[in-house]
Amino acid sequence: MSNIKCIVEKLRKKYGTTSPYELCDLMGIRISRCELGTIRGYYHHAYRIKQIFLNCNLSKHEELLVLSHELGHAVMHPNSNTPFFKGNTLMSVDKMEIQANTFAMYILISDDDLIEYKECSLEQLSRIYGYDERLIRLRIGV
Repeated sequence: MSNIKCIVEKLRKKYGTTSPYELCDLMGIRISRCELGTIRGYYHHAYRIKQIFLNCNLSKHEELLVLSHELGHAVMHPNSNTPFFKGNTLMSVDKMEIQANTFAMYILISDDDLIEYKECSLEQLSRIYGYDERLIRLRIGV
């Protein structure tokens, strides 16, 4: 079992849900919606306050994905500031972004869902769930 899958499973057992909205509420992570231009969302942690900022122009489906991704940062990279790293250092944030995307896919697509669609291709799964094939690939481990 992958490390990220284990993290999501522990959250599900502890909080009884994989809803990113409920998890944020139960974990004390504030969700704020605001105008962010081209930025879809970001996680911020300062002064013991954890917050996820979401672009107010996202569709519900996009918001669910972005929230799940940012929750991944909150859980796996709680003290990292990826926008700062990207803009002010030579540090690569690619690994953290892949981990957050993988976390999001484990939150949004359960093992039971995959069993139900086990005969489907990557392209079909992408259409069923409405997520890019690259994200589905992270979930199914291809």
